[in-house]
Amino acid sequence: MENVIVSVTKAGDSIAKIISSSMECYVYTREMVVKEGINNIARRIMREFQNIIFISSTGIAVRSIAPYIESKDKDPAVIVIASSSKYVISLLSGHIGGANDLTIKVADILKAQPIITTATDNLGIVAPDTIAKKYNLVIEDLKKAKDVSAKLVQGEKVIFLDEEGLIQTPSGYFNLEEMSYSDNEIINKFNNGDNLFFELSKIGIYEFLRKNNISAVVAVTNKNKFLDLMDIPVLKLIRKNIVIGVGCRKNYDAEKMLNMIYDELENLNIDLRAISSVATVEVKRNEAAIINLSERLKAELKIFSIEDIKKVQHKYKGSDFVEKTIGVTCVCEPCVELAGGEAFLMNKLGRDGMTCAIGK
Repeated sequence: MENVIVSVTKAGDSIAKIISSSMECYVYTREMVVKEGINNIARRIMREFQNIIFISSTGIAVRSIAPYIESKDKDPAVIVIASSSKYVISLLSGHIGGANDLTIKVADILKAQPIITTATDNLGIVAPDTIAKKYNLVIEDLKKAKDVSAKLVQGEKVIFLDEEGLIQTPSGYFNLEEMSYSDNEIINKFNNGDNLFFELSKIGIYEFLRKNNISAVVAVTNKNKFLDLMDIPVLKLIRKNIVIGVGCRKNYDAEKMLNMIYDELENLNIDLRAISSVATVEVKRNEAAIINLSERLKAELKIFSIEDIKKVQHKYKGSDFVEKTIGVTCVCEPCVELAGGEAFLMNKLGRDGMTCAIGK
């Protein structure tokens, strides 16, 4: 369960019933709070729940959760409702944690006034961390995201660029393509299926940004180095769209596998945080090196059956030895395809008893 309500009054218990009738919640009633102690409850719920609703004063809520606050990318959403139920206040983790969205949702249930104090929201600007949350992107640097938000609030020019052209320019940002339509040295467009991709001229874009007093760039990309020589902040929102297919001999050295794949990702200029999944065949599901790879990359481990791989293995160069050993002619490339990779950035690379392929 994602949601929890903490009520400190009888009136709060009644409000909790209204909320929990519209959304699934675990409820700590006033009686439970008195019996267990609000500090003990706060310690538990800050660790176990994604959304926390206090029906109390803001002071009680703040003092209860204060010892357990870590950082904006780890803290749960916390909102506060007064016993009068007239106001719903976003208290902690408004953007990344989703407290602002939760505030609006609960306020709608109670027919109350949502109180959201984050500056970007009040100005109708979409903060970088809100974009990241909405589109499941990884924020490169939280401090840099905060600095960019400050520039937006101050009315400075910030360019938004989605490398693959999938996200429309959010409110508050400038669109590079629209600003530079007359300058062919700045940006070149080319179509690839249904998606619009951008090719940037570094010399052109540097001069363009200086000339137009651009103070920052927010870029959606999977690249490791992206406009990295800029003399203004470039905040990457990293799209997790890279798949690694891997196979190896039994008891393969975990660090060796990790280092070799890291090297290939560096050669491809792929940010490690862009890896969405590591894929392999079912007979390798317990291979320590592959498990370690997925864990270190914080990527989902996807396992495919012999039957799954047999359906697509004819598309790729295989090995009779591999087929005799595990029942399929090849592993890494079919696994990339089965895991959703639509294009190969690196076809099968075989090295020292390991094969890997990388796709997007």
